[in-house]
Amino acid sequence: QVQLVESGGGLVQAGGSLRLSCAASGIIVRLNSMGWFRQAPEKQREFVALIGASSSTDYADSVKDRFTISRDNVKNTVYLDMNNLKPEDTAVYYCRAYAENSWGQGTRVTVSS
Repeated sequence: QVQLVESGGGLVQAGGSLRLSCAASGIIVRLNSMGWFRQAPEKQREFVALIGASSSTDYADSVKDRFTISRDNVKNTVYLDMNNLKPEDTAVYYCRAYAENSWGQGTRVTVSS
């Protein structure tokens, strides 16, 4: 059974940084495509970033050059480093394991102006 546990969310001022973590069990992250999504209040869940088994990455245009997705194969954890945060980045951020279509419970990020 795949379990994804996100952490690292919080309240930060605009221009600040946060690192989100997604600790995985029941799946080997380095062998799978893993992603981050987010859902702002009253909006649909949207794609943020992806890291493939080959370590290729992809980003939504809105976060490109500000966010970086990475993974630690020893810790079996996926990270999302978020820099220069903007109020429009406020959302609940979810980790996803594509192959299993599994989702974490989410971690809330609030960016104040």
